[in-house]
Amino acid sequence: MISGVFRRRLWAPVGVLTSLAYLVHQRRVALAEMQGAHGQHPVDRSLLELKMVQVVFRHGARSPLKPLPQEEQQVEWNVRLLEVPPQTQFDYTVTDLTGGPKPYSPLDSQYQKTVLKGGMFAGQLTKVGMWQMFALGERLKKSYVEDIPFLSPTFNPQEVFVRSTNIYRNLESTRCLLAGLFPHQKEGPIIIHTDEASSEVLYPNFHNCCSLRKRIRGRRQAASLQPGISEDLKKVKEGLGIASSDEVDFIVLLDNMAAEQAHGLLSFPTLARFTQLIEQRAVDTVLYMQSDDRESLQLVVGPFLHLLENNLLRAVDPANPAGKTRKLYLYAVHDTTLMPLLMALGIFDHKWPPFAVDVTLELYQHQESKEWFVQLYYHGEEQVPRGCPDRLCPLDKFLNTMSVYTLNPEKYHTLCSQAQVMELRNAE
Repeated sequence: MISGVFRRRLWAPVGVLTSLAYLVHQRRVALAEMQGAHGQHPVDRSLLELKMVQVVFRHGARSPLKPLPQEEQQVEWNVRLLEVPPQTQFDYTVTDLTGGPKPYSPLDSQYQKTVLKGGMFAGQLTKVGMWQMFALGERLKKSYVEDIPFLSPTFNPQEVFVRSTNIYRNLESTRCLLAGLFPHQKEGPIIIHTDEASSEVLYPNFHNCCSLRKRIRGRRQAASLQPGISEDLKKVKEGLGIASSDEVDFIVLLDNMAAEQAHGLLSFPTLARFTQLIEQRAVDTVLYMQSDDRESLQLVVGPFLHLLENNLLRAVDPANPAGKTRKLYLYAVHDTTLMPLLMALGIFDHKWPPFAVDVTLELYQHQESKEWFVQLYYHGEEQVPRGCPDRLCPLDKFLNTMSVYTLNPEKYHTLCSQAQVMELRNAE
């Protein structure tokens, strides 16, 4: 993520956003009236028609982002792990959000400065991760191509929109997913859209949201000093032979542990007995860093929720002709995106999101009543979002849940700039 002055960026023209705001109000009123007239009643699922699917997924297994300090105990990340399985081959082109050239990726440049034992760079997708993503693509193919003829068997840009963070492991993870989803694809290249690091909203943009950066400044280090976390970190470091002075916290430990376990590697024989403790304390650290107040969660994931909400609203807008809205949206994100997303939806299980995990959001319309419903899945399992009476959630209730944390571009930029304005005033 590039440091510098936060640039104002709009995801959609103001007129579109205003009409969408009016539309969601009208839809909520209409749905509320229908429920008031008919009361709560069981929904005949045979009369539901799938209209749209949004899939938010983490990349596949990769090398660690930061190696543990003892070189003699580090595992070997051999470059043979980068071999591409032929089944996952899939041509694609990366553009910015307007169709222009692929933006520069400062994070990839940063990762390439860290060469791990064995020759790999930090954060590289491996063939294990490629297979994981291919398997996710196959699962989506079974659900939306084979079990029901929702998607075309070959990629159709009129049906599918693909967006990823501009980080190579995510772009390559998306490639593998598409190869599993569209194995008969003969035409290409496929376009994967991405944004510049300075305006990215598919991960918490700490570098360019001044208010968010100020909120979490020093909190990661402070988390390791909190009662309980501090004692457990000391115990684990001693058990693994890591010096107390080494800058290793539970997030670094979990990152290495998860990467090693995914590839059947082991740096510390005693690591296995600390597995659950390391994961739980890593989650506790993130929760402490982000805190649990509404505004912090808004700044972390609010703009991305706004994208998901807008896709829903466009799909239900009667002004949009049938067949003119996309059927599938794919978003390649990170664990730091998924955790706050799960929190906002009220389905966080206090476990670290694993490699290749997905949140899938299905939109249905009842063919008789014309009511709209949402079905939410995490890691393939049905979920009941906060504020919803059942797994099949009326759209208005789901939108109410999202609205608590959703931030439109104007509000996001206003909140992000507040701390920057205060800093400038204090400097005068």
